[in-house]
Amino acid sequence: MSRRLRTVGWILAGALPAAGLAAACGGSSPAATGVPEPEAAAPVAETRWSERSELFMEYPPLVAGETSRFAVHFTDLATFEPVRTGRAEVRLSGSDTQTFEVAGPDRPGHFGIDVTPARAGRYNLSVALDAGTLADRHELGEVEVLPAGTTPDGAGEPPDDGSIPFLKEQQWTLGIATAPAGERLVADSLVIAANVEPRAGGRADVTTPITGRLADDLPAWPVGAAVARGDVLAEIIPVSGHVEDRPELELAVAEAHSALELTRADRARVERLVAAGALPERRLLETRVSESNAEARLAAAEQHLARLEATRIGQVEGGRDTRFVLRAPLGGVVAESDATPGASVAAGTRLFRLVAVDRVHVTGALPEAALARIDSLTGAELNVPGLAAPLPLDRLVSVGRVLDPASRTVPIIYELRNPDRRIAIGQAVSLRIFVAAATAAVTVPESAVVDDAGQPVVFVQAGGESFERRAVTLGNREGGDVQLAGAIEPGERVVVRGAPFIRLAALSPQVPAHGHTH
Repeated sequence: MSRRLRTVGWILAGALPAAGLAAACGGSSPAATGVPEPEAAAPVAETRWSERSELFMEYPPLVAGETSRFAVHFTDLATFEPVRTGRAEVRLSGSDTQTFEVAGPDRPGHFGIDVTPARAGRYNLSVALDAGTLADRHELGEVEVLPAGTTPDGAGEPPDDGSIPFLKEQQWTLGIATAPAGERLVADSLVIAANVEPRAGGRADVTTPITGRLADDLPAWPVGAAVARGDVLAEIIPVSGHVEDRPELELAVAEAHSALELTRADRARVERLVAAGALPERRLLETRVSESNAEARLAAAEQHLARLEATRIGQVEGGRDTRFVLRAPLGGVVAESDATPGASVAAGTRLFRLVAVDRVHVTGALPEAALARIDSLTGAELNVPGLAAPLPLDRLVSVGRVLDPASRTVPIIYELRNPDRRIAIGQAVSLRIFVAAATAAVTVPESAVVDDAGQPVVFVQAGGESFERRAVTLGNREGGDVQLAGAIEPGERVVVRGAPFIRLAALSPQVPAHGHTH
């Protein structure tokens, strides 16, 4: 009898005393015949996996002319959810071919199919599913259809094999997922603490070259903003450096104005003499140049005086042609920003700190004891909290040769491409360094390993609704997988999601309480 049917037996057994009591209260009960009921033959249970679906099926022995109810369970291995739509078919192929099908499941994942073989004999049994994008067929090998009128022998209660029962409905509800144990090349490794730092040449401070005021008609660059090389970060409006020399500036304006008047008078006199032929034409050109220079000196003196006045009252505006433009020297993000539009700044003040994040350095602390294995390094990967899988590192940049006397470590630096900015500068991470040649090993995802009272274990799916606990010894880790030493063979399906639920089921003495018949 299957686990599923034994579960139902437990439930019915609990109900029998109540039924007997009710009959006694009624004053009568049917007389016992004393003839024991013949024990029903144990149903056949089959479990198959393909790349797309899992089939778990139970059915009674097949007898020609009699209807056998097939309880067919289909799981979509892309999501590990029950198949909710589609057509299921049971096919018997032999001297003739007979097919039996249903148009859809009677509940999610469960297809009840009535199979009535026409003739006795040996047939090849297959079960197919057609659910739109999910179409699959499982070949189950040869089965025997007994002659009409044959009563299959009862098999009695099967011996307890120590496996853990877990119904398909429980698996679907709790999101249990499995995957085949693999065999891959795994290298010996060492895990060390590390930090993410800017790459060499990947950090720059942007300072102001002059004293002035930051223009307030440009957008601000907040911390974390992305910048491209050459972007305008700020514009500086120069202010007068003669805050305490107003009389001197006023004198300069007066002198420039007087000099202009003299050159204009001289130019007018020379024009008359040239017109009379008393002076050459070149003399007129010289006076006009002198007049132009005097006008420029007057304009400059007036601008200095006006800038001083604007600085004094805090209303410096400045045209675009007088502003100093600060541009980003590299592409990256703004790590620090001290630029406030409209604020006054002194020459040499740092306004922005930029950090390139497209490529970063991962710096770890390599223990002194591992220095002897430096020449056998074969690669490394980065473990980042919150990421499901490690990140491969691009290249080894350098290994320090000066030991830190306090930590007894040397720095080891790897480069990581970070185009999507998942990794933050300064983030604490761990670095797994592979320090030996890779060897073949049985591996499973790290999520498959459960700590069971200090013993690492994995749970292997022995059948559609049964699991086995396997104690293992953990070896090297790489790419999110862990090497196992123990009774695990490549291809066996291990629980990679929801393994703690299987462990709880193994600890419970109760048979699953929601069994049901088919």
